[in-house]
Amino acid sequence: MDYMARHGTARARPAELVPGTARVITARLNYWPAKSQPAGDVLSNSHRGYVARYALGRDYHKVLRRRLARLAARIEDDVGAFGYRVFTDSAPVLEVALAAKSGLGWRGKHTLLLTRDMGSYFFLGEIYTDLPLPTTPPVSAHCGTCSACIAACPTGAIVAPYELDARRCISYLTIELKGSIPEELRPLIGNRVYGCDDCQLACPWNRYAVATTAHDFAEVRNGLDGERLTTLFEWTEADFLRRTEGSAIRRIGYERWSRNIAVALGNAAPDPSIVAALRKRADDPSALVREHVAWALRRQASAAN
Repeated sequence: MDYMARHGTARARPAELVPGTARVITARLNYWPAKSQPAGDVLSNSHRGYVARYALGRDYHKVLRRRLARLAARIEDDVGAFGYRVFTDSAPVLEVALAAKSGLGWRGKHTLLLTRDMGSYFFLGEIYTDLPLPTTPPVSAHCGTCSACIAACPTGAIVAPYELDARRCISYLTIELKGSIPEELRPLIGNRVYGCDDCQLACPWNRYAVATTAHDFAEVRNGLDGERLTTLFEWTEADFLRRTEGSAIRRIGYERWSRNIAVALGNAAPDPSIVAALRKRADDPSALVREHVAWALRRQASAAN
């Protein structure tokens, strides 16, 4: 795990820290699972569900927070007690901005952090502390005139370099959005059932990405790197909870998981087995799921004619 330090005023001061200027240690941890099915192969097969590669292993919130806490404890062993609090996508912390200012990388046009040696396939985490640490300088940006990430976004969510409309982002639509997915965006989601990697897959810097050595992310859990959509749609809620235990996927819950798969089934190449799977859940207890199943059945009927 690489880490660097940055001075700055903490907008929301953790309870453990003294008032005034806080220091931030920013860290990154590679997650690229080399053993997973090739992303392009899954995305090109409309009968299989695509899960963002970061979510194929264990829940990164827990893994990275635990590692950051261990790092803080090691520092404490050397310097004595000090105030600190750890974060990783768990509070309104400007993680990419802090990481860029501390020299971990530069912000790409897709708004993610980029590095020469790791591309963008890594998690970010921070330790807010009151320790008097030296700062590390930012690095220069190296995107140049490249706009591959902008062109690759399926929904056009990257509306300009360094500017993302989250309302169109597939990661937002399949993970954060709690209600109905806008109908005009559903066909653009394709077979992506949890998150999206397209802007990263298109980025030339990710040619230099290396496989993670962290066991928590190296091993694909429950075959979710390309499972058939009909198989995923057959899961009961108990199946979902069991198969996503310890995974970041569990946070969206069974209802949204089913909603996402229904959309992907609607986008799949016509097949009687897909229609049969959708009809089995046409009277699902969830109104949200029923709505998306009905839409998917109409899509399948239209595509078959």
